[in-house]
Amino acid sequence: MLKVVIAGGFGAGKTTAVGAVSEITPLSTEEYLTEASADVDSLTGLESKRTTTVAFDFGRLSLSDAPTPLELFLFGTPGQDRFVDLWYDLSRGAVGAVVLVDTRRLESSFTPVSFFEDIGLPFVVAVNQFDGAHRYHPEEVRTALELPAAIPVVTCDARDPNHVAGVLLTLVDHAMNNATTSRTGHAPSTTLQDA
Repeated sequence: MLKVVIAGGFGAGKTTAVGAVSEITPLSTEEYLTEASADVDSLTGLESKRTTTVAFDFGRLSLSDAPTPLELFLFGTPGQDRFVDLWYDLSRGAVGAVVLVDTRRLESSFTPVSFFEDIGLPFVVAVNQFDGAHRYHPEEVRTALELPAAIPVVTCDARDPNHVAGVLLTLVDHAMNNATTSRTGHAPSTTLQDA
């Protein structure tokens, strides 16, 4: 059993990703956006967004076909910077994190990237390919976010269970490689997706 955090900026697709891949009905703390948040929650590019996560989302995914059967507990964070203190609690005991990126609002990705760098939690970046958004190559996103080569950057559609599962496997593989490298000084030669 592994705990995974799914983070990203406001409207990046975290609730959608948890809901797409969870084998249980996800726990969601979505609330309607109100006028009270209008000054702090910019809806530029998200005009149709009506709700936001105010605590966390929770889902579960069993990967019984993986080389080592896994059960992932998925915790989606709220996206606004004012909830960063909650991210510490959600990250406690996690094997790693997925940072979902919306290239239409790239500036909202810097806070979660910096957060996981600062606390030393392994993470991967998943570029959520929204309908109608310009498609950037993962290396362009890596450069824009100033990410080292060791951080995996992949593309996905947060609505597609197979895409989200692939991102989660990439994360678990990255976290395991990080742990092995920390212990032995070199990375293993196989990955979860290779097996």
